Amino acid sequence: MKRFQALILALLITSCGVTVNYDYEKGTDFTQYKTYNYFDDMQTGLSQLDAKRFFNLLDSQLQKKGFVLSETPDFIIDVKSETYQSAQTSSVGMGVGSGGGGMSVGIPIGQGSISRQIVLDFVDGKTQQLFWQGVSSEPAAPENTPEAREAQFQKVVIKLLEKYPPKK
Repeated sequence: MKRFQALILALLITSCGVTVNYDYEKGTDFTQYKTYNYFDDMQTGLSQLDAKRFFNLLDSQLQKKGFVLSETPDFIIDVKSETYQSAQTSSVGMGVGSGGGGMSVGIPIGQGSISRQIVLDFVDGKTQQLFWQGVSSEPAAPENTPEAREAQFQKVVIKLLEKYPPKK
């Protein structure tokens, strides 16, 4: 029974994790980008406290990768976040009918889950052209403690930067 419970817990943890999609401009020389900064007028969609947590973690991870925060950056970072409720997928169906016709009604059960998407754009500092993008999706839990929120952002930031720069 304990093995079954452990399996269910493992499935829940892996199914509720952070997923990330990446895109980038082919032919980009990623070795030219060594310094970064942020757009001044970002509308992150995060609360002030969450934005502070996120940017501290992002700075830390970028610096671990050897990038330097600079007033004259090689690339500029834009961050956008959106929380949304996914569509309700569970329903109970009832039907009435006979012979040539019928009627069926689906009644939704429960609510859709709340998720957050964070988009990380890297824009060339000279040309102002987007050259790399990471998009994360994760379950959102706004009722989490500050420590839990920071731990979740840590997972998101690590996963977002996991494949930057892309391997050729």
